[in-house]
Amino acid sequence: MIVSSPYDRLLQSLPVRELTASVPGTERQCSDTRYWDYGDPGASTTLVLVHGFRGDHHGLQLVVAELLGEDPVTPDLRIVAPDLPGFGQSAPFRDGGHSLSAYAGWLQEFLRVLAPTGRMVVLGHSFGSIVVAAAVADGLAADEVVLVNPIAAPALSGPRGVLTRLAVFYYWAAAALPERWGYALLQNRAIVRIMSVSMAKTRDAQLRRWIHNQHDLYFSAFADRRVVMAAFTASVSHDVGEFAAQIRQPTLLIAADKDDITPLAAQYRLATMFPNATVRVIENVGHLIHYEKPKPAAAFIREFLAEERPL
Repeated sequence: MIVSSPYDRLLQSLPVRELTASVPGTERQCSDTRYWDYGDPGASTTLVLVHGFRGDHHGLQLVVAELLGEDPVTPDLRIVAPDLPGFGQSAPFRDGGHSLSAYAGWLQEFLRVLAPTGRMVVLGHSFGSIVVAAAVADGLAADEVVLVNPIAAPALSGPRGVLTRLAVFYYWAAAALPERWGYALLQNRAIVRIMSVSMAKTRDAQLRRWIHNQHDLYFSAFADRRVVMAAFTASVSHDVGEFAAQIRQPTLLIAADKDDITPLAAQYRLATMFPNATVRVIENVGHLIHYEKPKPAAAFIREFLAEERPL
């Protein structure tokens, strides 16, 4: 069952092209990447979105809708939203090595294939914030960086670190079980719902229902359990702070005051690690800014993109 949202009509009105890029790398790691290309392909600014762990491009669609919807404030903008290798409709890496370095390398190669002209901005949400940070620190030629719900500190040290440890046990069990049972555990709808309920902060019953439906539809859209296990290990073994000092581009951190994975104090601390970073905080939301508060997130992004930079 698909639950409708107030954004359905707006999303359906967006000009979008569904495309596939053959992303080179080592012979064993190359991946066919499925991506969605919104807006004017000739726009002067291209914004590339990198979604979080176990998600796909759908998770950031509401931010796209706010930036490119009816009477957009930022019309001269192209938005590209790929599915990470092994998730959604993108093929996994052939060698199974879904490490952070593999994802960072993939993002660099994907953008070389995409070859956007003009200004390029990269945005990462949650695990995507780590992928973006690692890629930019390694030389990805972005003009600006936006990190939404950035992983500012190791996940196990967050305010709900106990739940993260339970997640570690969950993924360990999924790996230890025989293939059939391990795969079933990863896709168990009851566990997916528990994860969704724990992250959602909104009191809007219809919005909560829609968020849970989104997780039901897309949270288990992964190639196989080795992809999930490797990506989960990468997500809890790294944080943005490892790479912050090497990112000299103007950087926007969009944080939440009720984020259970990274407390707000850690977000402010993270900002001091960058040579040039700004923090913007959205209130009454947790780790699902992209679902619950896309409008203020888009407003912060527009303000950031509109700032004049020294030549």
